[in-house]
Amino acid sequence: MHAIVAREAGGPEVLEYRELPDPEPGPGELLVRTAASGVNFVDTYKRAGVYPVTYPHAVGSEGAGTVVAVGEVRDGDPEFAVGDRVVWTEAPGSYAELTVVAAREALHVPDAVSSDDAAAVALQGLTAHYLCTSTYPVRPGDRVLVHAGAGGVGLLLTQMVVARGGHVLSTVSTPQKAELARAAGAEHVIEYTAFGDLSHDLPEVVRGLTGGEGVAAVYDSVGKDTFDASLASLRRRGTLVLFGGSSGQVPAVDPQRLNAAGSVFLTRPKLADHTATRTELEERAAEVLGALAGGTLHVRVGARFALADAAAAHRALEGRATTGKVLLLPDGPGDDDLGSAGDPAGGATDATGADA
Repeated sequence: MHAIVAREAGGPEVLEYRELPDPEPGPGELLVRTAASGVNFVDTYKRAGVYPVTYPHAVGSEGAGTVVAVGEVRDGDPEFAVGDRVVWTEAPGSYAELTVVAAREALHVPDAVSSDDAAAVALQGLTAHYLCTSTYPVRPGDRVLVHAGAGGVGLLLTQMVVARGGHVLSTVSTPQKAELARAAGAEHVIEYTAFGDLSHDLPEVVRGLTGGEGVAAVYDSVGKDTFDASLASLRRRGTLVLFGGSSGQVPAVDPQRLNAAGSVFLTRPKLADHTATRTELEERAAEVLGALAGGTLHVRVGARFALADAAAAHRALEGRATTGKVLLLPDGPGDDDLGSAGDPAGGATDATGADA
């Protein structure tokens, strides 16, 4: 099989398309022929050495495909059979034609959901779900700020917040991304690239849109560049949810700043702690995949790259040149797939699609 390996810590140029022995599933594992691999910022962090991994490093963690072999079934493992379509968020080395997935991490894909859509919504959809239901549970009437509103998480999170009765203020970098954020349900879209001083100008705009109060929560996946502005945009006792760092990691923070900002809360959550049990994983997935199958949630596939072009996919993601989800396809994209934008509401043309 072919797979993508980072030979050492570094930029996209360290990614290599290699031929490797076909893997075999062990006890409690599935061997899956990958239909689509999701590209996420966490992949770039591991490639670059921001998160510690050993090298050479088999890249990727998310994907969808069809089970081709089942290892020994252990007591308590969920049951799968050859031919089942599955999706997962955590399987090392998912940028590959064949992926070994722990049965406890695999989820059945509903018949009404394509494999592309499943791969596009798994990690980012579950992330958006826990952010607005658990980290800061949005209540009807809440106003929240979503950074990178045209990204994979941003578009999904906006739809989920609106479905819970909340109101979204969204930040984007271009007019095209502004259109996508509005179509997803954002009430106010702020193009921050026009600001001279983000940490001053953005909070001023946010407070102007909220009657001087500020927002109940900020969902911030950008990190270093937006942290100060996010903190200053909160209402008294608001919550800053820092769940990524596409612009770099946030330096150490003096807790007294939280006091001065109005007794606000700061949290740095991750998906693994919100899917820590099989029951919780299945419950969250059922809501996300069920909404996708039912047409009440739309996922945007912004670009598809051939597996061999993983470096180009990383450059596009890190350069904030993408909207919605970026996928790698082992068989390569069709002529109409690469960079396909789909409809403004988020549904891709052939699937039903950070800058997060």
